Amino acid sequence: MATFAFQSTSNAQSYKNAIGGRFGAANGVTFKTTLGGNKMIDLIANFRSNGNYSYFRVTGLYEIYNPISNASGLNWYYGIGGTVGSVKYKPHNESDLYLGLDGVLGLDYKFADAPINLSLDWKPAIGLVPETDFDASGVGLSLRFTF
Repeated sequence: MATFAFQSTSNAQSYKNAIGGRFGAANGVTFKTTLGGNKMIDLIANFRSNGNYSYFRVTGLYEIYNPISNASGLNWYYGIGGTVGSVKYKPHNESDLYLGLDGVLGLDYKFADAPINLSLDWKPAIGLVPETDFDASGVGLSLRFTF
């Protein structure tokens, strides 16, 4: 049986900035930048549309990274943040402000010999406005160019 030991270091991730796409329940653009040490900010602009509504949202996440021992370039991370955006209800053509609180838990991998980063995470959200709800469907895969 294999086990992974988790450890913290002062510089867990191996890149300073990354930009690319996020794909999953909501598709969009993601930009990560380091705050120093093992902390990063992830900004996500995404959209979702179905038969009843469409929305555009911008999410900011404060994330803490921790390397996984014996797996160079692989980190696990967690964090919290918030979302602001707009939702448009298609049958009535009405729009509302959207505000929410977000969490995130995921894995982040930076390829050693290429400026490529992959992240797979779960981003549950609590909608506050226009109505209170819980959305647990926030699984996403991000592919980014690092610099």
